[in-house]
Amino acid sequence: MEWAIGVDLGGTKMQFAAIDRQGRIGHRHRVPTNAKAGPQQVMDRMLEGIGRMMAAVGPGESVVGIGIGSAGQIDWRNGEVVYAGDTLPGWTGTPIRRLAEERFGKRTHVDNDVNAAAVAEKLYGAGRECDSFVCLTLGTGIGGAVFEGGRLVRGAYGGAGELGHVPVDFNGPRCGCGNNGCIELYASGPGIARLGLEALEAADARDRPAWEPTAGDIVRAWLAGDAAAARVMDTALRALGAAVAGYIHAFNPQAVVIGGGVPEAAGPAFLEALNREVRSRTTPGMSGACRIRAASLGADAGVVGAGALVWDCGESRQEHWR
Repeated sequence: MEWAIGVDLGGTKMQFAAIDRQGRIGHRHRVPTNAKAGPQQVMDRMLEGIGRMMAAVGPGESVVGIGIGSAGQIDWRNGEVVYAGDTLPGWTGTPIRRLAEERFGKRTHVDNDVNAAAVAEKLYGAGRECDSFVCLTLGTGIGGAVFEGGRLVRGAYGGAGELGHVPVDFNGPRCGCGNNGCIELYASGPGIARLGLEALEAADARDRPAWEPTAGDIVRAWLAGDAAAARVMDTALRALGAAVAGYIHAFNPQAVVIGGGVPEAAGPAFLEALNREVRSRTTPGMSGACRIRAASLGADAGVVGAGALVWDCGESRQEHWR
């Protein structure tokens, strides 16, 4: 039995898994990222987790390679972090591939975490029938990836697809990326929490909603019919609908695949509301050619996709991802 070790590195947690060629998970492990401890601690935790997965592989089995999907802008050619924002302080410049290969002596492939998730959806999930699709994850931030003609759109070094930093309001609040009014400030988990806090601060003390300004509380209250939460979610969904309509007009995709903690918590009601908003903002030809779909691999998409980087790099489908 052959395995690839997949790593999904986000701002709050790292997931590790042994992945077979069919995208199935044989062993798994998860730890908090503890990003505030600094890049050296994050790298040490990553290497420790990879070692744990390699040790879990049984006698007579082998590890073919390591695939790592990391938050931030990644130069996929050399496996270095070109830029990482506040989610992973100090992560910019980390030579992930070199450090992993020096420790384990296994060929290692490093890419952006949402690129890895999109590869998983393309191979095993909601993008299997699509040559052209946009993948969005809504969680601690908003990440994006674009497939065109069966290939990931890379850009100059691999930074293409930073769709969370497309602005929907040029007079909006300042984003950590340096722009104003990015969609990440409205429809990510922290973005929804920010809108909720503003709503609470503006509310009369006698009419103050019972929910706390967290994305989870707001989504639950919205699903339960709370009027104040509905206004917050309406703002988030209108902003996200404007952004997705822009992506559809820019890329003319067959599908927009939506995943991450926010839509998973909100369920079908979220995609139904988003679909209505997008259709109202998109030209008929474009909207008719595109379906908005829920990501099918859930929280495992990133780690499965990271493992898939090992199976596809250097093999028959290499041209699809490069």
